[in-house]
Amino acid sequence: MQKKDTSLSGFLPSFQHFATQAIHVGQEPEQWTSQAVVPPISLSTTFKQGAPDKHSGFVYSRSGNPTRNCLEKAVAALDGAKYSLAFSSGLAATMTITHLLKAGDQIICMDDVYGGTNRYFRQVASKFGLKVSFVDCSKIKLLEAAITPETKLVWIETPTNPVLKMIDIEACAHTVRKHGDIILVVDNTFMSAYFQRPLSLGADICMYSATKYMNGHSDVVMGLVSVNSEDLHNKLRFLQNSIGAVPSPLDCYLCNRGLKTLQVRMDKHFENGMAVAKFLESNPWVAKVIYPGLPSHPQHELAKRQCTGCPGMITFYIKGTLQHAETFLKNLKIFTLAESLGGYESLAELPAIMTHASVPKDDRDALGISDTLIRLSVGLEDAKDLVEDLDQALKAAHPPSTSDN
Repeated sequence: MQKKDTSLSGFLPSFQHFATQAIHVGQEPEQWTSQAVVPPISLSTTFKQGAPDKHSGFVYSRSGNPTRNCLEKAVAALDGAKYSLAFSSGLAATMTITHLLKAGDQIICMDDVYGGTNRYFRQVASKFGLKVSFVDCSKIKLLEAAITPETKLVWIETPTNPVLKMIDIEACAHTVRKHGDIILVVDNTFMSAYFQRPLSLGADICMYSATKYMNGHSDVVMGLVSVNSEDLHNKLRFLQNSIGAVPSPLDCYLCNRGLKTLQVRMDKHFENGMAVAKFLESNPWVAKVIYPGLPSHPQHELAKRQCTGCPGMITFYIKGTLQHAETFLKNLKIFTLAESLGGYESLAELPAIMTHASVPKDDRDALGISDTLIRLSVGLEDAKDLVEDLDQALKAAHPPSTSDN
C-alpha cells in the first residue's frame, strides 16, 4: 500500500461535510415531478401562471430558473453563506457588485489582480464617476491610509493574480469595519470554496470566476457571488434581474455538475502543485518560484492560518530573457499555452503579454510582472509527467551552449 503523502500537512483541516454538501444541497429529487436524481436542464424562458401574478415561483428565466436555483443553493452551502447568485461571467459579477455604488464613491482595489478586473475598474467603472485606487492591501497600513470618507468598496484577491501574494482577510475586514459602511469583496477564484471561506473571515461578499476551479472543466464561463447579509442579497438579486447578466441553464447545469468533484479535484491540484513547485524550486534554470504552499513563500504561515490547502497556481521566473520564456512555452508538450486556469488540464501562460497585457507597463514593472514571469495552472495529470514536461522545456530554453543568465 502506498504511503500517505504528508508533505501537504500544516494547513487547516478541510471544511466538515464539504463533499456531502456539494453533492446533495439543492439537488433534492423531490423538487421535480420526475424525481430526477440529477437536476434537469430547464430551458424554458417563461413559465405558466395560474392567474395574473399567481405563479409557482418562476415567471421569466432571467428572473429565476430552476436549474440556476440548484446551483445557487449548492454554492451557498459550500461558501458557508445564506445566499448565492450566479452570473454570466466573473466580470459580469464584478460589474453587478460595482452597481451597488454611485458616482463619487471610491473603490480601493488590490494592486495585483486579474487583468480583466484591473481593466474594468480603470477603463470602464472610472468613466461613470467612480474613483478607483490601486493599493497593496497585503500591507494593512497602506489600506488604512487609502481609505477616505468616499470609500465604499474594497476589492481584494488572495492569492493575487499573478504574483500570488496572500492577503490577511481578517485584518482587512477589521480595518474596513473601523470606517463604517464599506463593502469588503474577496475574489476567491484561485482558492475555491474548498480551500478558503472569505465570509467566515469577515468579508461581505465572496465572488468567483466560476469558469475556473468551481466548474473545473474549462467548458463554462460563469461568475458566482455569495453573501450572508439579507440586505446585500436583496440588492444584488434586484441588480441580477435588472441588469440581466445571467448564465444559461446549460452552463448552470455544467457548473453544478463540476461542484460534485470539487473536493477531489482540489486535493489533487494541491498534490500536483506541490510536486511541480518543489521541482521548479530545485531547477537551475528557474530564478524564483512563488507558491503559497512552499515554506519559501513570504506569507506561507498566513496561507496555513487562512486556508485549508493551495490550488495548482504557480508563478515562477525563468532565468534569461523574453526569448527564453517564449522558447520554454513553445516546447511544452503536456502543458498547453493558453489563458484561463483551474481546469483539469495543465496550462501555462506569459501574463505580461497575455492575461495582464492591459495593465499599464509601469504598473506591471512595479508588480514584478516581467517578460520572464510564467504562470502555471497545474492540472490533474500524473505529476511525474508534468515534471518531465517542464524539465524538457526548461532544457530546450537553455541548451548546453547557452550561458547561465
